[in-house]
Amino acid sequence: MFLAGALPVMAAASLVQPSTASATAAARPAPDGAAKVKLTLPAPTGRAGTGMTELHLVDRSRRDPWVPSKPYRELMVSVWYPARTTAGHPLAPQMPAKAAEHFDEVVSAPPDPIVPAGRVDWAATRTHSRTGAPVDRRGGRRPVVLYSPGHRTPRALGTVLAEDLASRGYVVVSIDHTYDPSEVEFPGGRVEPRNQPEENKDTIHDILSKEMATRSADATFVLDGLARLNRGGNPDAGHRPLPRGLRGSLDLARVGMFGHSLGGAASAQTMHDDRRVDAGINMDGGMLTDKGPIGSVVNDGLDRPFMLMNSQSFDHNASALQPFWQNLRGWRRNLQLTGAQHNSYTDLEAQVPQLAQAGLMTRQQVVDLIGGGDPVRALAAERAAIGSFFDLQLRHRDDHLLDGPSPRFPELKFVP
Repeated sequence: MFLAGALPVMAAASLVQPSTASATAAARPAPDGAAKVKLTLPAPTGRAGTGMTELHLVDRSRRDPWVPSKPYRELMVSVWYPARTTAGHPLAPQMPAKAAEHFDEVVSAPPDPIVPAGRVDWAATRTHSRTGAPVDRRGGRRPVVLYSPGHRTPRALGTVLAEDLASRGYVVVSIDHTYDPSEVEFPGGRVEPRNQPEENKDTIHDILSKEMATRSADATFVLDGLARLNRGGNPDAGHRPLPRGLRGSLDLARVGMFGHSLGGAASAQTMHDDRRVDAGINMDGGMLTDKGPIGSVVNDGLDRPFMLMNSQSFDHNASALQPFWQNLRGWRRNLQLTGAQHNSYTDLEAQVPQLAQAGLMTRQQVVDLIGGGDPVRALAAERAAIGSFFDLQLRHRDDHLLDGPSPRFPELKFVP
């Protein structure tokens, strides 16, 4: 499996991965002494420099749903924010070292390895944010946006979109939903790998339904921790130092949430369960299986702003989204990214072409994972639309990009 997210229709045991033939073609053994490929991420488009810190959060009010012997639930989150200054602070990695090592094992595992083991230095990728940089408090408190990644996908693969929002003035909190992602690294280098039942056509509905409920509870717990932080506390389990100015910098009266695949569906469910979330985006996540809805929000709907962003072959007319769309009673839009595939809404949009250029992926793999369009244009359209949505809904600033088709981004189709 690779970079997991379930397919938009949540088909039983279906993962976004190329065919066996193309995967095998890419998985050539590394030449002796070959240098590891190092990947980059595109710079944010906003005006602000950005900082990042991690929080280790422990919820002792509930047992872990995937490891019942564990009497608490623990999460890792990344907090991205506008920085007052970045001088003297190191660039944050996309993935911490131990998580990157495990990730390499996952994406190179038989029977269908996507890249050869040890050919990519996943730990070397640096973001554009400075670890522990002081928060820019100019302009008052910042609106907050939560991010939830796709099924089996680490939060690290949402870095491009999170950093971009932070550069536009938001505090973005990306969540690893422990035991669903391929791995989560905790302080001290402890790595917790995915630990869920095997997925097949008989179990997929129950697993996704449980994951939806778990993610919603996780997001509520994270918001509680942010409220504690804003009051002057330190929610980190190890009480590690916080960046200067972070306490009191959050405007928790303006909260949004977005996510990819199952994370997008969970954004809607969290809005349903927690009124503190004012607006949300679902990026290509289905919300029903053959057995029915995977969350109560599908039938109950929402009365607050919500936007769907979809790949080329998926929109609100699909059976996995149509009932939810009909039950949206507030502001709504459905954008479709021409030529996109399911993983186009992750960091893979920027990194898969680099893997192909290095000879580690075939052209067919690239198309299967992120489509055949221009990845630079696709990322620009995504970031513009997401920024426009949260600016409109949380800041009441309207750049009119979401009014209808625009020559600025012809890749964005408005689905009526």
